[in-house]
Amino acid sequence: MYLFSSELLRGILYILIATFAFAWMNLLAKYLSEMHPLQVVFFRAFGTFAFIFPYMLYKKIPVVGKEVFWLSVRGVIGFISLAAFFMVIQRIPLGPAISIRYIGPAFSVVLAVLFLREKVKTLQWFCLLIAIAGVFILKGADFRIDEISFLLALLSAVLVGAVFTLVRYLGPKEHALTIINYFMIASILGSLFFIGHWRMPLGMEWTWVILIGIFGLIGQVFMTRAFQLADTNTIAPFKYMELVYALGLGLIFLDEEHSYMALFGMLLIIVGMVLNVYAKNGMQKPKEEN
Repeated sequence: MYLFSSELLRGILYILIATFAFAWMNLLAKYLSEMHPLQVVFFRAFGTFAFIFPYMLYKKIPVVGKEVFWLSVRGVIGFISLAAFFMVIQRIPLGPAISIRYIGPAFSVVLAVLFLREKVKTLQWFCLLIAIAGVFILKGADFRIDEISFLLALLSAVLVGAVFTLVRYLGPKEHALTIINYFMIASILGSLFFIGHWRMPLGMEWTWVILIGIFGLIGQVFMTRAFQLADTNTIAPFKYMELVYALGLGLIFLDEEHSYMALFGMLLIIVGMVLNVYAKNGMQKPKEEN
Protein backbone atom coordinates (compact mmCIF):
# COMPACT_ATOMS: atom_id res chain seq x y z
CA MET A 1 0.00 0.00 0.00
CA TYR A 2 1.07 3.57 -0.68
CA LEU A 3 0.85 4.53 3.00
CA PHE A 4 3.80 2.25 3.69
CA SER A 5 5.74 2.77 0.47
CA SER A 6 9.45 3.46 0.69
CA GLU A 7 8.94 6.70 -1.25
CA LEU A 8 6.51 8.03 1.34
CA LEU A 9 8.69 7.01 4.27
CA ARG A 10 11.70 8.67 2.69
CA GLY A 11 9.63 11.76 1.93
CA ILE A 12 8.57 12.04 5.57
CA LEU A 13 12.16 11.49 6.73
CA TYR A 14 13.43 14.16 4.34
CA ILE A 15 10.83 16.72 5.45
CA LEU A 16 11.75 16.10 9.09
CA ILE A 17 15.44 16.57 8.27
CA ALA A 18 14.64 19.77 6.35
CA THR A 19 12.57 21.30 9.15
CA PHE A 20 15.21 20.34 11.71
CA ALA A 21 17.88 22.07 9.60
CA PHE A 22 15.74 25.20 9.20
CA ALA A 23 15.08 25.30 12.95
CA TRP A 24 18.83 25.24 13.63
CA MET A 25 19.40 27.89 10.98
CA ASN A 26 16.88 30.16 12.72
CA LEU A 27 18.45 29.49 16.12
CA LEU A 28 21.87 30.51 14.77
CA ALA A 29 20.33 33.66 13.27
CA LYS A 30 19.13 34.44 16.78
CA TYR A 31 22.67 33.93 18.09
CA LEU A 32 23.84 36.53 15.57
CA SER A 33 21.48 39.22 16.87
CA GLU A 34 24.38 41.65 17.27
CA MET A 35 25.09 41.50 13.53
CA HIS A 36 23.02 43.37 10.96
CA PRO A 37 20.16 41.08 9.82
CA LEU A 38 21.00 41.67 6.14
CA GLN A 39 24.51 40.40 6.80
CA VAL A 40 22.97 37.20 8.18
CA VAL A 41 20.78 36.98 5.06
CA PHE A 42 23.92 37.24 2.93
CA PHE A 43 25.64 34.32 4.65
CA ARG A 44 22.49 32.20 4.47
CA ALA A 45 22.09 32.87 0.73
CA PHE A 46 25.75 32.63 -0.19
CA GLY A 47 26.10 29.27 1.60
CA THR A 48 23.39 27.79 -0.59
CA PHE A 49 24.48 29.56 -3.79
CA ALA A 50 28.09 28.33 -3.42
CA PHE A 51 26.87 24.74 -3.59
CA ILE A 52 23.96 24.76 -6.05
CA PHE A 53 25.42 27.07 -8.72
CA PRO A 54 28.41 24.82 -9.57
CA TYR A 55 26.06 21.82 -9.48
CA MET A 56 23.74 23.55 -11.96
CA LEU A 57 26.66 24.21 -14.30
CA TYR A 58 27.85 20.60 -13.98
CA LYS A 59 24.37 19.19 -14.67
CA LYS A 60 23.68 21.82 -17.36
CA ILE A 61 20.59 23.03 -15.52
CA PRO A 62 19.39 26.36 -17.00
CA VAL A 63 20.80 29.27 -14.99
CA VAL A 64 18.83 32.04 -16.71
CA GLY A 65 15.58 30.20 -17.34
CA LYS A 66 12.69 31.14 -19.63
CA GLU A 67 10.54 33.31 -17.35
CA VAL A 68 13.27 35.80 -16.42
CA PHE A 69 10.90 38.53 -15.22
CA TRP A 70 8.84 36.33 -12.90
CA LEU A 71 11.91 34.46 -11.69
CA SER A 72 13.42 37.82 -10.75
CA VAL A 73 10.21 38.92 -9.02
CA ARG A 74 10.18 35.66 -7.06
CA GLY A 75 13.80 36.23 -6.07
CA VAL A 76 13.25 39.81 -4.89
CA ILE A 77 10.08 38.99 -2.97
CA GLY A 78 11.77 36.00 -1.33
CA PHE A 79 14.71 38.19 -0.33
CA ILE A 80 12.50 40.84 1.30
CA SER A 81 10.52 38.14 3.12
CA LEU A 82 13.69 36.48 4.43
CA ALA A 83 15.18 39.82 5.48
CA ALA A 84 12.02 40.77 7.38
CA PHE A 85 11.95 37.34 9.03
CA PHE A 86 15.57 37.55 10.21
CA MET A 87 14.83 41.02 11.61
CA VAL A 88 11.94 39.52 13.56
CA ILE A 89 14.05 36.61 14.82
CA GLN A 90 16.52 39.08 16.30
CA ARG A 91 13.71 40.93 18.12
CA ILE A 92 11.31 38.30 19.50
CA PRO A 93 11.40 34.61 20.59
CA LEU A 94 11.76 31.92 17.91
CA GLY A 95 8.39 30.23 18.43
CA PRO A 96 6.18 33.28 17.82
CA ALA A 97 8.35 34.48 14.91
CA ILE A 98 8.05 31.16 13.08
CA SER A 99 4.36 30.73 13.97
CA ILE A 100 3.29 34.06 12.49
CA ARG A 101 5.30 33.46 9.33
CA TYR A 102 3.53 30.13 8.90
CA ILE A 103 0.29 31.85 7.90
CA GLY A 104 1.98 32.63 4.57
CA PRO A 105 -0.11 29.94 2.79
CA ALA A 106 -3.25 31.80 3.90
CA PHE A 107 -2.17 34.79 1.86
CA SER A 108 -1.15 32.54 -1.02
CA VAL A 109 -4.75 31.30 -1.17
CA VAL A 110 -6.01 34.87 -1.61
CA LEU A 111 -3.33 35.66 -4.20
CA ALA A 112 -4.03 32.43 -6.09
CA VAL A 113 -7.69 33.41 -6.33
CA LEU A 114 -6.82 36.88 -7.63
CA PHE A 115 -4.00 36.04 -10.03
CA LEU A 116 -4.20 32.32 -10.86
CA ARG A 117 -8.00 32.13 -10.81
CA GLU A 118 -7.89 29.12 -8.49
CA LYS A 119 -11.08 28.07 -6.76
CA VAL A 120 -11.11 27.96 -2.95
CA LYS A 121 -13.46 25.79 -0.93
CA THR A 122 -15.55 27.27 1.88
CA LEU A 123 -13.88 24.90 4.33
CA GLN A 124 -10.49 26.35 3.36
CA TRP A 125 -11.59 29.87 4.30
CA PHE A 126 -12.75 28.54 7.67
CA CYS A 127 -9.39 26.84 8.25
CA LEU A 128 -7.52 30.01 7.37
CA LEU A 129 -9.67 32.01 9.80
CA ILE A 130 -8.66 29.57 12.55
CA ALA A 131 -4.99 30.21 11.77
CA ILE A 132 -5.44 34.00 11.66
CA ALA A 133 -7.30 33.89 14.99
CA GLY A 134 -4.31 32.02 16.39
CA VAL A 135 -1.99 34.83 15.24
CA PHE A 136 -3.93 37.49 17.10
CA ILE A 137 -4.30 35.31 20.22
CA LEU A 138 -0.53 34.82 20.15
CA LYS A 139 0.05 38.56 19.74
CA GLY A 140 -2.22 39.37 22.67
CA ALA A 141 -0.78 36.67 24.92
CA ASP A 142 2.94 37.32 24.38
CA PHE A 143 3.92 40.86 25.39
CA ARG A 144 7.41 40.33 23.95
CA ILE A 145 5.91 40.72 20.47
CA ASP A 146 6.08 44.47 19.89
CA GLU A 147 4.11 46.21 17.13
CA ILE A 148 7.05 46.60 14.75
CA SER A 149 8.04 42.94 15.08
CA PHE A 150 4.42 41.87 14.58
CA LEU A 151 4.09 43.95 11.40
CA LEU A 152 7.43 42.69 10.07
CA ALA A 153 6.35 39.09 10.72
CA LEU A 154 3.06 39.69 8.91
CA LEU A 155 4.94 41.31 6.01
CA SER A 156 7.19 38.26 5.79
CA ALA A 157 4.13 35.98 5.84
CA VAL A 158 2.35 37.96 3.10
CA LEU A 159 5.45 37.77 0.91
CA VAL A 160 5.80 34.04 1.61
CA GLY A 161 2.27 33.72 0.26
CA ALA A 162 3.32 35.63 -2.85
CA VAL A 163 6.34 33.34 -3.25
CA PHE A 164 4.14 30.24 -3.03
CA THR A 165 1.87 31.67 -5.72
CA LEU A 166 4.79 32.48 -8.02
CA VAL A 167 6.36 29.05 -7.48
CA ARG A 168 3.06 27.41 -8.46
CA TYR A 169 3.10 29.49 -11.64
CA LEU A 170 6.78 28.83 -12.39
CA GLY A 171 6.87 25.18 -11.30
CA PRO A 172 5.78 23.62 -14.62
CA LYS A 173 8.00 26.00 -16.61
CA GLU A 174 11.32 26.10 -14.72
CA HIS A 175 13.70 23.71 -12.97
CA ALA A 176 13.42 23.86 -9.16
CA LEU A 177 17.10 24.79 -8.79
CA THR A 178 16.70 27.63 -11.29
CA ILE A 179 13.96 29.11 -9.10
CA ILE A 180 16.02 28.65 -5.93
CA ASN A 181 19.12 30.13 -7.58
CA TYR A 182 17.29 33.35 -8.46
CA PHE A 183 16.25 33.61 -4.81
CA MET A 184 19.84 33.18 -3.65
CA ILE A 185 21.23 35.71 -6.15
CA ALA A 186 18.58 38.29 -5.27
CA SER A 187 19.34 37.80 -1.57
CA ILE A 188 23.09 38.17 -2.08
CA LEU A 189 22.77 41.30 -4.22
CA GLY A 190 20.07 42.82 -2.01
CA SER A 191 22.13 42.25 1.13
CA LEU A 192 25.16 43.97 -0.39
CA PHE A 193 23.26 47.28 -0.44
CA PHE A 194 23.59 47.26 3.36
CA ILE A 195 27.27 46.35 3.46
CA GLY A 196 28.06 49.69 5.13
CA HIS A 197 26.30 48.38 8.25
CA TRP A 198 28.21 45.09 8.36
CA ARG A 199 31.13 44.13 10.55
CA MET A 200 33.58 41.26 10.57
CA PRO A 201 32.33 38.19 12.48
CA LEU A 202 34.13 37.65 15.77
CA GLY A 203 35.21 34.37 17.36
CA MET A 204 32.43 31.76 17.26
CA GLU A 205 30.39 34.00 14.96
CA TRP A 206 32.45 32.63 12.07
CA THR A 207 31.18 29.16 12.93
CA TRP A 208 27.59 30.39 13.18
CA VAL A 209 27.61 32.18 9.80
CA ILE A 210 29.12 29.13 8.07
CA LEU A 211 26.59 26.80 9.69
CA ILE A 212 23.71 29.09 8.70
CA GLY A 213 24.65 28.60 5.05
CA ILE A 214 25.06 24.84 5.50
CA PHE A 215 21.78 24.35 7.39
CA GLY A 216 19.98 26.55 4.85
CA LEU A 217 21.30 24.38 2.03
CA ILE A 218 20.38 21.14 3.81
CA GLY A 219 16.88 22.42 4.49
CA GLN A 220 16.39 23.60 0.90
CA VAL A 221 17.60 20.36 -0.68
CA PHE A 222 15.73 17.96 1.60
CA MET A 223 12.53 20.02 1.43
CA THR A 224 12.58 19.95 -2.36
CA ARG A 225 13.34 16.24 -2.44
CA ALA A 226 10.57 15.46 0.06
CA PHE A 227 7.91 17.08 -2.13
CA GLN A 228 9.27 15.18 -5.12
CA LEU A 229 8.86 11.81 -3.38
CA ALA A 230 5.32 12.17 -2.04
CA ASP A 231 2.24 14.28 -2.66
CA THR A 232 1.74 17.60 -0.87
CA ASN A 233 -1.37 16.38 0.94
CA THR A 234 0.73 13.85 2.87
CA ILE A 235 3.98 15.74 3.28
CA ALA A 236 2.97 19.35 3.98
CA PRO A 237 1.68 18.84 7.56
CA PHE A 238 5.10 17.55 8.62
CA LYS A 239 6.60 20.93 7.72
CA TYR A 240 5.09 22.35 10.89
CA MET A 241 7.48 20.22 12.93
CA GLU A 242 9.84 23.17 12.47
CA LEU A 243 7.84 25.02 15.12
CA VAL A 244 8.13 22.10 17.53
CA TYR A 245 11.89 21.99 16.97
CA ALA A 246 12.12 25.78 17.38
CA LEU A 247 10.21 25.73 20.67
CA GLY A 248 12.52 23.01 21.99
CA LEU A 249 15.71 24.70 20.81
CA GLY A 250 14.54 28.05 22.12
CA LEU A 251 13.82 26.56 25.52
CA ILE A 252 17.10 24.63 25.73
CA PHE A 253 19.53 27.21 24.35
CA LEU A 254 17.77 30.55 24.88
CA ASP A 255 15.60 29.89 27.96
CA GLU A 256 12.54 31.00 25.98
CA GLU A 257 9.31 30.13 27.77
CA HIS A 258 5.72 30.69 26.63
CA SER A 259 2.37 31.04 28.40
CA TYR A 260 -0.37 28.48 27.85
CA MET A 261 -2.40 31.06 25.92
CA ALA A 262 0.55 31.82 23.61
CA LEU A 263 1.03 28.08 22.99
CA PHE A 264 -2.71 27.81 22.28
CA GLY A 265 -2.37 30.56 19.67
CA MET A 266 0.53 28.70 18.01
CA LEU A 267 -1.51 25.48 18.07
CA LEU A 268 -4.42 27.20 16.33
CA ILE A 269 -2.06 28.42 13.61
CA ILE A 270 -0.76 24.91 12.99
CA VAL A 271 -4.23 23.32 13.13
CA GLY A 272 -5.67 25.88 10.74
CA MET A 273 -2.87 25.55 8.20
CA VAL A 274 -2.74 21.73 8.35
CA LEU A 275 -6.52 21.47 7.93
CA ASN A 276 -6.24 23.83 4.98
CA VAL A 277 -3.94 21.34 3.26
CA TYR A 278 -6.51 18.57 3.63
CA ALA A 279 -9.45 20.83 2.76
CA LYS A 280 -7.71 21.90 -0.45
CA ASN A 281 -7.23 18.26 -1.46
CA GLY A 282 -10.78 17.25 -0.53
CA MET A 283 -9.66 14.88 2.25
CA GLN A 284 -8.91 12.43 -0.53
CA LYS A 285 -6.68 9.41 -0.16
CA PRO A 286 -3.19 10.18 -1.46
CA LYS A 287 -2.30 8.61 -4.78
CA GLU A 288 1.05 7.17 -5.65
CA GLU A 289 2.86 9.45 -8.05
CA ASN A 290 6.05 7.44 -8.63
